[in-house]
Parts: sequence; C-alpha cells; structure tokens
Amino acid sequence: MIQFSFKNKVAIITGAGIGIGFEIASQLAAAGASLVLNDINPIAAQQAVQTIQQKGGKGIAVVGDSSDRSIIQEMVQTATENFGQLDFTIANAGITTFGSFLEYEWDNFQQLIAVNLQGSFFLAQQAAQQMIQQKTGGRILFMSSVTGHQAHPNLAAYGMSKAALEMLAKSLGVELAPHKITVNAIAPGATLTERTLQLGSDYQKTWQDITPSGTVSTPTDIAYTTLFLLSDGARQITGQTIIVDGGWSSVSPPPSN
Repeated sequence: MIQFSFKNKVAIITGAGIGIGFEIASQLAAAGASLVLNDINPIAAQQAVQTIQQKGGKGIAVVGDSSDRSIIQEMVQTATENFGQLDFTIANAGITTFGSFLEYEWDNFQQLIAVNLQGSFFLAQQAAQQMIQQKTGGRILFMSSVTGHQAHPNLAAYGMSKAALEMLAKSLGVELAPHKITVNAIAPGATLTERTLQLGSDYQKTWQDITPSGTVSTPTDIAYTTLFLLSDGARQITGQTIIVDGGWSSVSPPPSN
C-alpha cells in the first residue's frame, strides 16, 4: 500500500458517494484528512460518511447538485466552519450522456455542461478564493477522461466537456500559481466502478483485451494518482493532465462492442 500523510488537511470531494469519488475520499480519510463529501444522492452521501467515520475518519456530507451555486457555497462554508480551513478540492462529479451529434437533445446538453463544467468551474473559483484568503496555498483537481483526448462515437458533448476541463486546469495553473495553488486534471480510462459494471459482464474483458497493460483500472488506481497530486511531492506540477489508462490512449483501439 502506498503511504501518504494528510494530517490536518481539509478536502472537498464532489460525487463522493460511490465509485472513484468514494475511493478518493476513503484514501484521503485513511491518510488523516478531514473531508466534506458531496453527492446528489442523499443515501449514498450519508453511507459514505458513515463508512469513513466507522473507520476512524472525519467526514461531513453536503447533499445536493454540485452545479448549484448554493451547494457550492455550502461545501466551502462547511469545510471552513467545521474544520477551520480548506486545502484540497477535487471536482469529481460528472455525468455521461450518450447520443449522436445530429440527434443530441438541448436539455441533455444543458445538464451535462452544468454538472461537468459549470459546477467544476465555480467550485474551483470558490475554493481558490478561500485558499487565497487563508494564504496557505492549496490543490485543485478536475476529473477529466480519456474521452477528452480520443473521439468516441455518440460522446461528442461529453468528450468536449472533459477536454474543456483540461484547458481549465492549464489556465488556472498559470493564474493561481502566484498564490501557491496548483491545478491539475486526471483523465481515467476504462475503470471498474459500480456504473461501468452495469454496462455488462463483458466490460472488464473487453477493455483489458485492448489495453496495453492487460488490466483495467480500478478506483484505487485513480485515487493513488489523486493523492500524489495533492502531496508535497507534486508541488511543482500544475496545469497538467495525468492520464491513467494502462497505455490505452497511446494506441486507442476501439472496443469491439
């Protein structure tokens, strides 16, 4: 197990009820961080906090849509009022909607942009303002996707939103550097989560067969990358996107189904 120490650090994580977000939260809590966990699903959010607390971690749930201005403000306020500061912000929440470009619905586009971009942009803004006020520096991370690098059928809007997050990380990496705030993105490839496993029993085999490493990522792989970028060891890394996909994007073979 990789060891990190984040004692006396405070983090906000959106989309933390299940999957990658929950694993990041679990790893951060185990490393000593205090957490504000956001999820739109109240049951998932509360269960995530209970699980972390049962293991000795510190966490508070903020339930709601991460693209909602009031929820964003509540997350930052909850962190500062309960834990005294804000050090890390991981904008992990996102949605995926499939559809051909020629038939893609207006409402689907608005919802996708709201969650994937608007929520991430303004959470980063609120977090950065708090970090600057504290004069302590900090870390901001966006969750992108290999779909922001390689085109996929029926994912034009989703891929666009993820590519935009990577440009946002690059821009903010420059703008916030004088305040000792690093801003990066992580782009997972195929990853075994509750959601992807619902796509069918062949998901794991399909992707491991076309991934150079011969394995499919797990949420722990993404969490370890996250923890590294939050650590002091990554203090000179900013404005970057780290792809975690076992080498798939280097060759990009499409799945057969």
